[in-house]
Amino acid sequence: MVLRGSGNVSDGSQGLGKVEVRLKWDPSPYGEPPRHLDIIATTYPADDPYGRPTYVVHYDSRSPDGTINMSRHSRTGMGFGFVEVMVLEFDRLSSAYGRVVVGVAIHQNGHPRTFGDISNAGVVVVEGYRQLISDDFARVAEATAATVAEFTRDSAGLWQVREMIRGFDSDPVLFTAEMGSRQR
Repeated sequence: MVLRGSGNVSDGSQGLGKVEVRLKWDPSPYGEPPRHLDIIATTYPADDPYGRPTYVVHYDSRSPDGTINMSRHSRTGMGFGFVEVMVLEFDRLSSAYGRVVVGVAIHQNGHPRTFGDISNAGVVVVEGYRQLISDDFARVAEATAATVAEFTRDSAGLWQVREMIRGFDSDPVLFTAEMGSRQR
């Protein structure tokens, strides 16, 4: 299991099954344009885990086989608790894939915004009732996008998770191309 801030890999005894990535943030103050954040997942082939993503999943898409999809989406942050949720079903994901990277991007909509500008932002990664990762984006306050977690398949075919909080100064489209790059 990943400990908050540890960056370690999960224990791997059983591998991961169905995982949820949950995102929250406060709506913009009265009179300001809505603040819009998105969860994004990029999936990489087993034979090229740091190459180009095979596919990208975000608010208006899902994986071709339905194993990664958005079950809840918000364009404003309005609502109670976690207002955006992505579901990843690793126990059903094809063996052709060996790595999935999940991140969060802030839509800029004409007003440059960083995580430091977003009130009460937070993300958790859970499997059932077990919390794997939790972060408030404070470490990447100057970033406009950030990776959250890296999921990898081990030699036994089991999926593991590693916390991967890395900030980027990118719009959502550019972020999908660079979020799976090797650690700097």
